[in-house]
Amino acid sequence: MKGIVTSVIVALVLIGGAFILTKSRGSFEPVINANNVSIENGVQIIEIKAKGGYLPRTSTAKAGIPTILRFDTNSTFDCSSSVRIPSMDISQSLPLSGTTDIDIGIQKVATLQGTCSMGMYPFEIIFQS
Repeated sequence: MKGIVTSVIVALVLIGGAFILTKSRGSFEPVINANNVSIENGVQIIEIKAKGGYLPRTSTAKAGIPTILRFDTNSTFDCSSSVRIPSMDISQSLPLSGTTDIDIGIQKVATLQGTCSMGMYPFEIIFQS
């Protein structure tokens, strides 16, 4: 009987700990409005880090102004070093380390979706008015 009570207590502690850790991490939801969007000389710049995926995975930007996607790499050897935006027919290889700007022009209110070369790491930009 004592062994069963001990097992139940251990199980409750483990489940409670997992629940607390999951809540503190935000339930794995993408970061939205991560302060990675700025405007310089009338051009909107959306900065995205590319390494093991794209961060932030979701960005919110303003529609109707010239926009540049700025990808930053730092010893990026995985497939996120190759960006694809199928709706715009964009396929761009990024350097192992450095910054690459991709001019995407003026976007309408919509969601622009991109991915790595293998389709494993998605990202999106929500353009709002």
